[in-house]
Amino acid sequence: MSTLPEHISLWGELADVDHELLHIDVGGVRTRVLRAGSGPDLILLHGTGGHLEAYARDIAGLAADFRVTAYDMVGHGWSDLPDRPYTIDVLSDHLLGLMDALGINSAHLSGESLGGWVTAWTAAHHPDRVERLVLNTPGNIADKPEVMVRMRESTLAAVRDPSDETVRRRVEFLFHHKEMVTDELVNLRRAVYGRPGFLQAITNTLVLQDPEIRKDFAWRPAWVGKVTAPTLLLWTDHDPTGGLDEAETLLRWLPDARLHVITDAGHWPQWEKPGEFLRAHRDFLVLGKDPV
Repeated sequence: MSTLPEHISLWGELADVDHELLHIDVGGVRTRVLRAGSGPDLILLHGTGGHLEAYARDIAGLAADFRVTAYDMVGHGWSDLPDRPYTIDVLSDHLLGLMDALGINSAHLSGESLGGWVTAWTAAHHPDRVERLVLNTPGNIADKPEVMVRMRESTLAAVRDPSDETVRRRVEFLFHHKEMVTDELVNLRRAVYGRPGFLQAITNTLVLQDPEIRKDFAWRPAWVGKVTAPTLLLWTDHDPTGGLDEAETLLRWLPDARLHVITDAGHWPQWEKPGEFLRAHRDFLVLGKDPV
């Protein structure tokens, strides 16, 4: 009898954990939310063009220690797509509105890529709402123009032509082990990118790859230094958006931060290395110690 693969499907990851998928009104934005577990609140934020399934491989494990909330940010996934620029302050306000709607006064926040940027901004400007913070491959801290161009062009190409080929290329960008990109994951994102109005929505997200607009929200010590929450930087050795030099920059700027590097992974360590991702969260958020 052949052994089962480590990852069967998105449903397989959630098959043995009690959870609910629901839509919540957040300031008039119908917002898709998945919740599981009990304990301290932990909110998970995905990246540019993403959706809550980015954390499919982690929710069951995290639910053992936390009341986990994963959601589609405004203009993403199957949440509403209002026609306005999704700048970092807008995304942060949506997060805070979601917390209010769910009755969450304060929570641990863990954000990947764009989600990390949003959680850091929220922690700096609303420190009373954040307990501990995990910044997971937050991406292009140095505002490199070539990274912005690559992100904008690859994402727009996939949304303009949500074929298997272009969307697979966009998803593979996130992985060091590209063989881990499944047909299910590609088709899920094709379904998101094919939603009516999604081209305008992703255009509204990609304003953050415009240097003129980005400068108002770019990572700078003036606001990053206001993050009082203890912070874990989760980096990888194959992140295509920023190297360890950028992690070292954040370590200098953040008042209370430590770095953990997940090796042999790209921009999505939560998918490529879920075991280490879960251990790092438990060590830092539950046990209050630095991951090793």
